[in-house]
Amino acid sequence: MTVYYCFTTNSTMEHTIRDFKEYEKAYQQGIDSPEQFWAEVADGFFWRKKWDKVLEWDFDRPEVKWFINGKLNITENCLDRHLKKRGSQTAIIWEPNDPKGQARHITYNELHAKVCQTANMLKRLGVKKGDRVCIYLPMIPELAYAMLACARIGAVHSVVFAGFSSRSLVDRITDAGCKIVITADGGYRGAKTINLKGIVDEALIKCPGVEKVLVVDHVRSGAEMKEGRDIGWQEELAKADKGCEAEEMDAEDLLYILYTSGSTGRPKGMVHTIGGYMVYTDYTFRTTFQYQEGQVYWCTADIGWVTGHSYIIYGPLSAGATTVMFEGVPSWPDWGRFWQVVERHRVNILYTAPTAIRALAKAPLHFVEAQDLSSLKVLGSVGEPINEEAWHWYNKNIGKGRCPIVDTYWQTETGGIMISPIAGITQTKPGFATFPLPGIQPVVMNDGGLEVKGNKVEGRLAIQFPWPGMARTIYGDHQRFKDTYFSTFPGKYFTGDGCKRDDEGYYRITGRVDDIIIVSGHNLGTAEIESAIDEHAEVCETAVVGYPHDVKGQGIYAFVICYETPKEEGKLRKEIIDTVSKIIGPIAKPDKIQFVSGLPKTRSGKIMRRILRKIAEGDTSNLGDVTTLLDPAVVDEIKEGALLGGES
Repeated sequence: MTVYYCFTTNSTMEHTIRDFKEYEKAYQQGIDSPEQFWAEVADGFFWRKKWDKVLEWDFDRPEVKWFINGKLNITENCLDRHLKKRGSQTAIIWEPNDPKGQARHITYNELHAKVCQTANMLKRLGVKKGDRVCIYLPMIPELAYAMLACARIGAVHSVVFAGFSSRSLVDRITDAGCKIVITADGGYRGAKTINLKGIVDEALIKCPGVEKVLVVDHVRSGAEMKEGRDIGWQEELAKADKGCEAEEMDAEDLLYILYTSGSTGRPKGMVHTIGGYMVYTDYTFRTTFQYQEGQVYWCTADIGWVTGHSYIIYGPLSAGATTVMFEGVPSWPDWGRFWQVVERHRVNILYTAPTAIRALAKAPLHFVEAQDLSSLKVLGSVGEPINEEAWHWYNKNIGKGRCPIVDTYWQTETGGIMISPIAGITQTKPGFATFPLPGIQPVVMNDGGLEVKGNKVEGRLAIQFPWPGMARTIYGDHQRFKDTYFSTFPGKYFTGDGCKRDDEGYYRITGRVDDIIIVSGHNLGTAEIESAIDEHAEVCETAVVGYPHDVKGQGIYAFVICYETPKEEGKLRKEIIDTVSKIIGPIAKPDKIQFVSGLPKTRSGKIMRRILRKIAEGDTSNLGDVTTLLDPAVVDEIKEGALLGGES
């Protein structure tokens, strides 16, 4: 039985915004009295000890602390506090990969018991407060149990997307210093089965610090188990008790580390802490989607990405929602799979990526028309700016013109939604993220480092005041955190994105201004992909850029110099693609590989990526000044050999 030492009676539902005037009032309060604003929101949670001070911050260092000396456990807010009122309500609907399989409805009571059991299992294996646990699992309930169990006992979870390769896994396990890995014998992805345990085994050859591997028997493959290291999840869980007292944590203790691509090639372990992240994900979930008691909410993301952390697990569960967890893919066994899930579970809120929307829009419309989508009330998009064509298709065919679309802008680093319409309240414009949420203070900066005020302006998007959900550091490398996010515009957080603010003050995100490519809503560093391509024995040097892709949003275009002229270009392309898949994962496979004799470089040796981007986009009418290049003639050669259309 958990005892709450201190909590207030205010409900977070009191902060629901009901019309645009209330939004304007809340937004103004967030500017005039940000500490009071967030303190009032935070009052609605269970705190074992209330905070002494709301906020301390210094963007020059940079250091940010929210709810200082507040004591809590996030799982008491996601689970325990709901048990009396909604213990028998479904917390998670798990929809399996195979549509013929049985969906599971896991109540808050059941989820609480499973999390406690999993927490006790981890403690039996020697996991203590502050230990890092790597979770490499498919989209199965055990993934949710494992995350919340770590949070229950004060361990730090580091979830790695189950599509990443063994090399990527090594980098993340090593950087975080994980002592235990939780995985499965395998995972399903449509018609394919992925040997996750084999990938882990390969990775752990280079990770001597890992003491134990917990293996969920999911695909029943009879995976080989290493004696003394590998332990079967099901067998071990059966030994564990279903009651586990939650560890008291400080508001600024680590909750999780999640890796995102960096422009230097080395992944960045973004650190999120407990108190502020909890308050922020709950508030933004309720506010953005206008979530109502009893609604069924489905975010189609994978929990291996931040969207899944914030808006499948922590935000919805904190709000006492019913959240859908989907193991499958939108295209299998056919393009009607998403719509079948919506009908089967009477989904009210659907949150997905523009990439998925564009792919689904290319399928015959009868896949949509065959299902009853009348339960839908709110639609959302995430991962990248949604193009107008996809927005209109989504609005017309899925929302039937009656569901507001929230085009949400945020990042792994921000922890939660930053700029977005509020469902049914903000007047939307296709392609615009519209206005910042209350508590967020964006500014548009020019290349000279000055703020551009007023409307009808364009520049780079920065944030001038802290918010509770923001990352606190890069794990083990605070200097890199400072250099990456706070050095471009001193005293401000730089998002790395360009933006426009139109004549009505609406924000439109124009995409990355650094060497990050957003593929299917996921950030990939060009340097990381280049490094992987360069691993091929025949490759001398590579430059990678993004280009517009009809489905993925951005495709990956690689310009590759080989030591010798390739004899069989098709064969070499396949080998390079296989190399990238092996090192990073299939998500990073180049869409186009052009073999070139040289790259456009300045005399100091810097690659002029601006030129390569233009060529990749098929826009060579104005390449700008090329006279400063070491060898301007190489540009004409690259232009002539450019792979346009569907070539690869």
